[in-house]
Amino acid sequence: MFAKLLRMFSADMAIDLGTANTLVYVRGRGIVLNEPSVVAIEEYKGRKQVLAVGNEAKNMLGRTPGNIKAIRPLKDGVIADFEIASEMIKYFISKVHNRHTFFTSLIIICVPSGSTEVEKRAIQESASEAGAYKVKLIEEPMAAAIGAGMPVTEPTGNMIVDIGGGTTEVAVLSLKGIVYARSVRVGGDKMDSAIVNYIRRNMNLLVGERSAERIKKEIGSACPPEQGDGRSVEIKGRDLINGVPKEIVITERQVAESLLEPVSDIVEAVKVALENTAPELAADIVDKGIVLSGGGALLNNLDLVLRKATGLPVIIAEEPLACVVDGTGKVLEDMEHFQGVLYRV
Repeated sequence: MFAKLLRMFSADMAIDLGTANTLVYVRGRGIVLNEPSVVAIEEYKGRKQVLAVGNEAKNMLGRTPGNIKAIRPLKDGVIADFEIASEMIKYFISKVHNRHTFFTSLIIICVPSGSTEVEKRAIQESASEAGAYKVKLIEEPMAAAIGAGMPVTEPTGNMIVDIGGGTTEVAVLSLKGIVYARSVRVGGDKMDSAIVNYIRRNMNLLVGERSAERIKKEIGSACPPEQGDGRSVEIKGRDLINGVPKEIVITERQVAESLLEPVSDIVEAVKVALENTAPELAADIVDKGIVLSGGGALLNNLDLVLRKATGLPVIIAEEPLACVVDGTGKVLEDMEHFQGVLYRV
């Protein structure tokens, strides 16, 4: 009886708690929220007060006075600030709740496959603090593979490469389990940092993270153009020699050079995973190829670079940005069919 009442007055949720963005899926409604994982806080006499979360907080990045900080409570896919992360989860839960909903009975949250037990417990406790009656975890590569439509419940090898904001998850899956997983702390944030450092070193210009992200999205590429410098974009920043604002032009070739290290790290992680895959599963991957998901999958020519490095077909998932939350949502909607894919604590 209590369980029925719980379902009537609750909204079961699946949450992709990402370093860059948080997506929320509600049972029966689909994806209802997609906002940056950013919190703006004001510090006064040692106390922290949350001023804004999500889109509003991201607009404050790099533009706040000394007493206000716009921070990301997650770093490399795991919680770096437990207190602020709890506040962020609470805010997102309250935002998606309608007035007829009193609490959340079940939340399924994604965690990187390389998370420690302490990190996993911190994520569970944050969700519990935010008001969840029951919290379950699912590893990101499993969720991404389900969201990409891969047959993870069948006795066949599936390889997924999920490139998020903080981590890249490379995994081989079969029969509802992860046969091999490798998590490297390289993702969209490291790409942005690489662009910032390249511009500072080679152009004597200091640009912010948001400018670097814009450059990556507009003309970012995993390899240089075959001819010429490719596309270009104007960027504004502070001249490090004169100390005054300045505008310059950066080309696709230059951006590709700046991204050489993070792209190489991703390629190396894929190669190591393939080397550690059993022959029968490797044969399946040769037939079906490697599936790319996550925001990093949208980096121009990354599939081409991986195809050249491995000699295997590389497919970009249909909705790479939503694969993880879609997969977690599918598990939430059909717990019986996907029984066994959740992380066992």
